[in-house]
Amino acid sequence: MAITINLRYTGQNGNALRFAQEMLKSGTVDMIRAERGNLRYEYYQSLDDPETILLIDSWEDQDALDTHHASPMMATIATLREKYDLHMTVERYVSAESPASENRFIRQ
Repeated sequence: MAITINLRYTGQNGNALRFAQEMLKSGTVDMIRAERGNLRYEYYQSLDDPETILLIDSWEDQDALDTHHASPMMATIATLREKYDLHMTVERYVSAESPASENRFIRQ
């Protein structure tokens, strides 16, 4: 049962994009991706709102996510969010098996 968190970072004057770029350049993203239980940690820029960056953050289970939240990287992330004056919205999803009938809509 994987847990996926969608975080939308919103700022002004390109700050959300600068935040994501600094997360990547500083190596913080690589460290998070190397944590036990991390399945995905990727940033995307909205086509509708260039001031919004979406982070898709997936973990194997709640224990892995809790360990990440207790890690020193959370302080780094919080500091950068403050530096770039970002606001966030959060959505949380828990994976489930898709019914076979839904597979007909998936092109592989």
